[in-house]
Parts: sequence; C-alpha cells; structure tokens
Amino acid sequence: MRKLIIASVAAAAFSLTACSEKTQDAASATAESAADDAAAAGDAAAEATAEAADATAEAAKDAGNAVEGTVNAAGDAAAAAGDKVKEETAKAAANDEKK
Repeated sequence: MRKLIIASVAAAAFSLTACSEKTQDAASATAESAADDAAAAGDAAAEATAEAADATAEAAKDAGNAVEGTVNAAGDAAAAAGDKVKEETAKAAANDEKK
C-alpha cells in the first residue's frame, strides 16, 4: 500500500511538472507574441511619423513657393505701378508746359 501511495504521489508530481512546463511554454510564447506585436506597432508608428514629416516638408516647400510667387507678383505690380506713375507724371508735365 505504501509503495502504491508513493507511486501515486510521484506520478502526480510528474504530471504537475509536465503541466507546469506547458504553462511556462505557453507563457513564453505569449510574451514573445506580445513583444513581436509591440515591435510591429513601433515600426508602424515610426513609418507613420516619417510619412507625416515628409508630407509636412512638402507642404512647407509648397507654401514657400506660393509666398515666393506672391512676392514676385507684388514686385511686378509695384514696378508696373511705378512705370504708370512716371508715365502719367510726364504727361502732366507736358500738359503744364503747353499751357
């Protein structure tokens, strides 16, 4: 009887050890999966950040080009206005000389 009890306890201990190893393996696999998921999320975030930075740089470049175009157009308009003022002043002076 005593041998039977010892054998039963040994078998129970062995099965608990085997179960514990399975639990450890499952926990290890879960931890690895979580680490892989975290790494993938980090990679996706880094890629999205890089894309956002590229889009921001492109938008800034476009805005700079628009400002440059506006400045050039304003300069051209001022030059044309100056030419027109000069022309009209010359006409007025010529008119004054005729009188």
